[in-house]
Amino acid sequence: MKLRHMLAALLVAAIWGVNFTVISIGLGSFPPLLLVALRFVVACLPVVALPRPNVPLRHFLWIGATLFLGQFALLFMGMAVGLPAGLASVTLQSQAFLTILIAAVVLGEKPTSRQVAGSLVAIAGLGTIAATVGGDFSLTGLLLCLASALCWAIGNVLLRGAGKVDMLAMVAWLSLVPPIPLFALSALTEGPAAISHALSTVNWSGAGAIIYISVLSTIVCYAIWGHLLKQYPAATVAPFSLLVPIFGALSARLVLGEQFGTTRIAGMMLILAGLLVVVSPPVYRASRRLRPAA
Repeated sequence: MKLRHMLAALLVAAIWGVNFTVISIGLGSFPPLLLVALRFVVACLPVVALPRPNVPLRHFLWIGATLFLGQFALLFMGMAVGLPAGLASVTLQSQAFLTILIAAVVLGEKPTSRQVAGSLVAIAGLGTIAATVGGDFSLTGLLLCLASALCWAIGNVLLRGAGKVDMLAMVAWLSLVPPIPLFALSALTEGPAAISHALSTVNWSGAGAIIYISVLSTIVCYAIWGHLLKQYPAATVAPFSLLVPIFGALSARLVLGEQFGTTRIAGMMLILAGLLVVVSPPVYRASRRLRPAA
C-alpha cells in the first residue's frame, strides 16, 4: 500500500474516531433525532452532481433505512441518554460480529472458526462493559448502541446485494432517505418547541458539529474510503477501521475528559482483540506467502 494511501486511511480512521466526540458536542445544542436529520440534509447535497446508483428503489430504501436512519438515530439517542463517546466508539464495532451472524442466517455464509472465536472474545468484552452499568452510563444507552450496531450490520448485508456501486454517490443518495422520517419523529417525540429553540439558538459549536459529522465524517471520508477500496483488496483496507475506536476513546479522553475504569478498559480491549482476530488473515495463509519459492 502506497504511503499516501496509508496516510489517507489513517486520516479517515482519525476523523471517524473523533466523530463520536463531536457528536457529544453537537448533542449539547440539538436533540438527537434533529441532529441526525440535519446531518443528512447536508450530506445529501452532492446528489445534484452525482448520478443515482443503479439499485432497485425498494432495496435502496431498505439500505437507507438501516445503514443510515436506524443506525444513527439509535446511536445519537444512546449517546443522548448518557453513553460516553469513547465507549460508544468501541461498542458500535460489534457490527462486525453481527454482520457475520446475519450473513450466516440470511446468505448461508458459514462463519470460519476464526470468526467464531473472535466474536466470542468480543461478546465477552461487551459483557465486561455491561458489568460497569450504573456508573456514568445506563443500560438503555448501551442497548441503543447495540441496536445501532445491529442496524449497521443489516445495512452491510443489504449493501452487498447492491453490487458494485460508486460509494460517494451511494452515500449521497442514501442520505436522502433519513431526513423526512427523522424530522417527523423529532417533531413527535422531541417537540416543535425543542426544535424551534435549537434552531434559533445555534452557536458555533453546534454548527461546527453539523459540518464535521456531515461534510468530513460522511461525504469526505466515504469518498476517500470508497477510493481506497477500489485501489486495494478489502482485506488491506478494512484493518484500518480498527483504529477508529482508538481515536474515539483518545479524543473523548482529551476533549471531554472521559474516564475509563480498569474493568471498562478490559472490556474495550476484548472487543478490539476480537475484531482483530476476525479481520486478520489466517496464519497458514500468511506463512504460505512468506515461504521462499522452490
